[in-house]
Amino acid sequence: MADLEKFRAETRAWLAANCPPEMRQPMVNDEDTFWGGRNAKFASEPQRVWFERMRDKGWTVPHWPKEYGGGGLDADETKILRAEMAAISARLPLVSFGISMLGPALLKYGTDEQKREHLPKITAGLIRWCQGYSEPNAGSDLASLQTRAESDGDDFIINGQKIWTSYANFADWIFCLVRTDATAKKHDGISFILFDMASKGVSTKPILLISGKSPFCETFFDNVRVPKSHVLGTVNRGWDVAKYLLQHERAMISGMGERGGNRPLGQVAADSIGADEQGRLEDPMLRGQIASFEIDEAALRCAAERAVDLAKSGQGHPAYSSALKYYGTELNKRRHELLMSAGGIDALEWESPRSKEGAAPRAWLRTKANSIEGGTSEVMLGIVAKRILDLPGA
Repeated sequence: MADLEKFRAETRAWLAANCPPEMRQPMVNDEDTFWGGRNAKFASEPQRVWFERMRDKGWTVPHWPKEYGGGGLDADETKILRAEMAAISARLPLVSFGISMLGPALLKYGTDEQKREHLPKITAGLIRWCQGYSEPNAGSDLASLQTRAESDGDDFIINGQKIWTSYANFADWIFCLVRTDATAKKHDGISFILFDMASKGVSTKPILLISGKSPFCETFFDNVRVPKSHVLGTVNRGWDVAKYLLQHERAMISGMGERGGNRPLGQVAADSIGADEQGRLEDPMLRGQIASFEIDEAALRCAAERAVDLAKSGQGHPAYSSALKYYGTELNKRRHELLMSAGGIDALEWESPRSKEGAAPRAWLRTKANSIEGGTSEVMLGIVAKRILDLPGA
């Protein structure tokens, strides 16, 4: 405990000295998130400084081994670092699907050569990744995917289509599920493969959502040649890798249910609606709804910490991430419903400098996809019923 308290004190002092004041403010637009990549540009000088200081410290991915550019911190030290960052509302220096999804799969299934090739580039923000899972006829039933990879000497030739590929138009590489054996059962004969989005035959087309904006794309593969050495794990056993990665994706998505560096809902509502003589939010109904939401928000944080502790002790359940994903996404939808209520008529502005081009209603509309992406809420509840609660008939 003494060593951990020393680490906490040193971490607190380092963050105080190295996190620019601008990086302790709530994010207001997409440019406030740094994704890295070949063509990445910093939105501001403080963003660049914060990223580079954390990268050099190994704290873009603090719990990864130092040999791959991580910080080499254990679970307790990582928890302390996250807590101290939250205490000063420090932004994440780097957001990346390479960190939250591909990295854990690489650490578990990758060869030494694959780890040395890809992990340091992820921690340094040099390569931006996207995920090639869903297809037009393979969403919740992902194992029905039909994008095929045919053997050609030392390479695979890939043909097919993916959909809802988040940020594919900005990504440098893709981790992709392809069918390498068309005669096998649908959960078999699938391989997990990595390749460059600049490869000949890869193209993307953005998908516009009801909000007027979207991170999603259709992605097309037309005779894309990829070395067989880029397969992660065993050929035709990619479903094992895919399931493992989905646990991390769903845990990541569940995090949207936590407020992070944003202002508490009560403060937002009070600015719009006003407070009574006792300093409470003037609308008692909305006040009660916000109080209920914040209790549930605190419960999610506790559940997420419990998941980490269970995993650390070897008691983690592979379906627990599905419960977190369901709870976190439904909670985020509630948050934005309350933000719209708190904003009153002003929250309906769609295009104006005052509303930041309709940031509130566009974000509210965007949350409607939260309970679909990464596995629908109905699918998550089915997994919880079957794998955790062991309910009959599930």
